[in-house]
Amino acid sequence: MARPSLEVADILNRHGDAFLARHRLSRGQLKVIGAIRACRTAALGGHVMACGDCDHATIAYNSCRNRHCPRCQGAAAKDWLADRQADLLPVPYYHLVFTLPAPVAAIAFQNKAAVYGLLFKAAAETLATIASDPRHLGTRIGFTSVLHTWGSAMTHHPHLHIIAPGGGLSPDSARWIPCRPGFFLPVRVLSRLFRRLFLEGLAALNASGRLAFHGDLAHLAEAEAFATVLAPLRRADWVVYAKRPFGGPEAVLAYLARYTHRVAIANSRIIAMDRHGVTFRWKDYRARSAGETWRKTMTLTAFEFIRRFLLHVLPDGFHRIRHYGLLASSRRAGTIARIRQIIAAPTPDAMTADREAEISAEQSDPVDERRPPCPCCGGRMILVERFAPGTAPRTIFAVRIDTS
Repeated sequence: MARPSLEVADILNRHGDAFLARHRLSRGQLKVIGAIRACRTAALGGHVMACGDCDHATIAYNSCRNRHCPRCQGAAAKDWLADRQADLLPVPYYHLVFTLPAPVAAIAFQNKAAVYGLLFKAAAETLATIASDPRHLGTRIGFTSVLHTWGSAMTHHPHLHIIAPGGGLSPDSARWIPCRPGFFLPVRVLSRLFRRLFLEGLAALNASGRLAFHGDLAHLAEAEAFATVLAPLRRADWVVYAKRPFGGPEAVLAYLARYTHRVAIANSRIIAMDRHGVTFRWKDYRARSAGETWRKTMTLTAFEFIRRFLLHVLPDGFHRIRHYGLLASSRRAGTIARIRQIIAAPTPDAMTADREAEISAEQSDPVDERRPPCPCCGGRMILVERFAPGTAPRTIFAVRIDTS
């Protein structure tokens, strides 16, 4: 795939220093800016590849592998998906979305680790509780939750995308109980329980002193002001919705490929950077609901573009992809095998022993196993040198710099 003509790194390289001079950033945000600017440059070192059949050679610089970098997430998603393919079951899959209302989103932004963590916990408990109720499924279910903190225009909009097989194990683990065709769990019931569990958890966080407030929210440090903000939220409708079930396991993987390792904006959405600012494509879902043109372009000043991008930097060590219930990592393999046995389903053959060996090799030596063929003659490219960050290669011959 050709490299986009304009990338987030280009915007940070041109305007990042001026932005840093005028804004106070967190350590995590500074790390993200530094990583993206250094990604696939001499600052991170790299390697020299030479064709074994002709005289072509090339330099490729190392990736930063930062989870917020638009360049790096494609390869990370492929590895993650290869692991997940073995977990797929031959049943319908459902997609649910749990969204925080705006007043809570503002609190979440100032308390990311605590409130985003509560979002995961409340949504998981909601699904497990309703699914286990005999009036609904009466089963133990499994699901994968993915946190997104942005809307299409990079504004702060925290929500969870949840992918779940359509059914679960009976309480005695002897039977697979499918959900009704085209219907997983009642979203209105989910919404009300999610609202209660989240608000109870938020009040508990505040009572234990685990929330901090500053700026426009400084007044919420007073217990009465905090209670006043929460009061109307106990009566409001919280957005929980279910999308149509996926067409099959392949559609599930295609969806996960788009969502699991997505960052606030993909480089492919950036159109221009000029004296007017940065122009990018976005989707206006409100206009779509009204039947109006919803695929639009937006131009922001470079500083505002960078500010919005940095809104979505997660705390160090915070996991934005989590597995629950039957898909919990500690027992997932055994549980999946048991379910397949119950429903007499074959094991997916996509993840073969050869592919497992390939992934292992990629992890140990990613350069060696991901070599494209020589662009001149199609021959095999050979690794001839690695060079350290901030240094130049010692190999003496003409090379073509390749940062694709």
